[in-house]
Amino acid sequence: MMVMVARDDGTWGAAEAKAKFSEVMEKAQTEGPQHVTKNGKDAVVIVSANDWATKQKPAKSFVDVLLAAPRILSDEEAETLFKRHKDFGRPPIEF
Repeated sequence: MMVMVARDDGTWGAAEAKAKFSEVMEKAQTEGPQHVTKNGKDAVVIVSANDWATKQKPAKSFVDVLLAAPRILSDEEAETLFKRHKDFGRPPIEF
């Protein structure tokens, strides 16, 4: 019979996490995410509701990104900024 015990790094075996679910929840709220393994491999992570809500919020909405983008130049501003000289280069070579 194999007994799984929670390690100090917040990793629990599935059976141990099930048996001590209240403790796992408490540690998730006070110490951070708790990893639960199944057959020795990571299966799930239990996080506090506060941590979950924080991670779910997008950094900026699409509208905020568009509003923060540089403004578009007016035709007059673009013409002044990107004014081209009427230099046609060298005259053609005559033979």
